[in-house]
Amino acid sequence: MNTRQGVGVVTATLAIVAFMTFLNSGSPTPIVNWPIETYMGLTFTIGWLSGVPNWLAYVLAAVLLILIIVGFYKIGSWVYGLVAGKQ
Repeated sequence: MNTRQGVGVVTATLAIVAFMTFLNSGSPTPIVNWPIETYMGLTFTIGWLSGVPNWLAYVLAAVLLILIIVGFYKIGSWVYGLVAGKQ
């Protein structure tokens, strides 16, 4: 793994941790349970706001979390490329 990929992984990890912290900040849930609580909360929100079936809300929540991770990985590696001068 080169430095650009490492920076992308670190950025994606920090972004998903920040997202989990944002969604669970007022909850008494232990930190160990934050990932599943984030997924379930996102599923509930999607299902409640859009009225889609339960199975589709679970799929959309998983896709949204994957898109957040991939998007911030790309942003982190892109910013590192700009800072390091490598296109």
